[in-house]
Amino acid sequence: MSHSTGTSEELLPLQGWKRRDLAGFIGTTGPLWTRRDDSGWRYGLLVEERHLNPAGVMHGGALCTLLDHVISTVAWEACDRTPCVTLQLDSQFLAAVKAGQFIEASATLEHRTKGMVFMRGRVEVDGAAVMVGQAILKIVNR
Repeated sequence: MSHSTGTSEELLPLQGWKRRDLAGFIGTTGPLWTRRDDSGWRYGLLVEERHLNPAGVMHGGALCTLLDHVISTVAWEACDRTPCVTLQLDSQFLAAVKAGQFIEASATLEHRTKGMVFMRGRVEVDGAAVMVGQAILKIVNR
């Protein structure tokens, strides 16, 4: 289920989203919201004024931060919770995102070798892609 402009934080739990206040750098982006559906984990972010660039739309760096976090979290889970670090992240911006919109991000494992994972990610608003990307991550031996 996607959310239109003007989604409020109060409605998200009623729609199955769970708030995640995370430590570290990603915590400065959030709070993030998570929900599991038939296709796997989905991550959400309610875009605020603080996420915008001087042009009044969501900053590309904030979108990249979210996509990188989602891709690496899904890779970590796909690798039996073994840490993975991003070696390369390629992204394509497809549409602007405005304050008040709720963005949803997801990622899928495309291929895995002994030491690397190849991932795809997507960020959308109301079911329409606003950003897509692909990444190569190194599996970090413990």
